[in-house]
Amino acid sequence: MTGGRRGSTLAPMSDPQALDQMLATLAPTPQGEYVFALVDEVPAGTHPFAVIRDEDKLTVVLEKSEAEAAGLPVDKTYAHLSLGLQADLDSIGVTATIAQILSARSIVANPIACARHDHFFVQADRADEAAQLLADLGRNARGWLPKN
Repeated sequence: MTGGRRGSTLAPMSDPQALDQMLATLAPTPQGEYVFALVDEVPAGTHPFAVIRDEDKLTVVLEKSEAEAAGLPVDKTYAHLSLGLQADLDSIGVTATIAQILSARSIVANPIACARHDHFFVQADRADEAAQLLADLGRNARGWLPKN
């Protein structure tokens, strides 16, 4: 098993440099503005980025325009940052490292891990700052890797 997604050439997670290798691939890109809404069912005609089952309700992650059209509250919005990194669901430390970097600057960091990519949702008004912090982390991590 590798430390990366299927087909990845990343080091196995037992390799102490696996985290650095994954972080070195960070290429954060803002992907739009989203709303997290608590609902009884997915609103008709919407195409959620994610649906998360809470105990008695659903949380849908919708583009702001879709949430507005569905009559959902849009007072709290989050920018979707696609991280561009290849990290396995079993990877250790990737989400924690990214969350720590963002939280150190008091930036809300709501992660959603998927089978092939990880995504973070940050305050919409701080998306550029968050993307720059993570791009800096990726550049720094590339410097930590052994020179061939």
